[in-house]
Amino acid sequence: MSEHHVKKLLILRHAKAAWPLGVDDHERPLAQRGHNEAPLIGRWMVEQGHIPDFILCSSALRTRQTCTWICNELGDKAPTPMLSDGIYEASATQVLSEINQLPDTITSLLVISHMPAVQNLAMRLASVESDEESVMDMATHYPTSGLTVFEHEKSWAELDGRDAKLTRFVVRR
Repeated sequence: MSEHHVKKLLILRHAKAAWPLGVDDHERPLAQRGHNEAPLIGRWMVEQGHIPDFILCSSALRTRQTCTWICNELGDKAPTPMLSDGIYEASATQVLSEINQLPDTITSLLVISHMPAVQNLAMRLASVESDEESVMDMATHYPTSGLTVFEHEKSWAELDGRDAKLTRFVVRR
């Protein structure tokens, strides 16, 4: 991959959510553990230089709260997130469809969404050049705050399957 054409795609499962009685799934908040772990993944992103210039975030409360913690860690480098009803309860194909509509001026994209879409999308995109250990880790267990880091040279519109190199899968707790 030539360095000047490389785009980054970061796919994040929201931090640990609570299950309060009588609360609609869309409005489920983060659990205390989620409030503790979300900043850790944001801090890791800063330390590793994975600063998104665009964030696509599910409109669910737990993803919005996760996004807020990450943006706090990104500080003045944090972009304004775009909330999407379309990636809440979405399939991997539906999430990819939203990604495919993004402009190529975006060079580093963070998507914050839900299981099973995050894992299925990561599996779909992982190319044969991907880091094998990272692929195996995220394929067998994609816990809350799991983050998959991809690189690719395609336009967002062309991204489809097996065409992004998975470089890291991390979980910070």
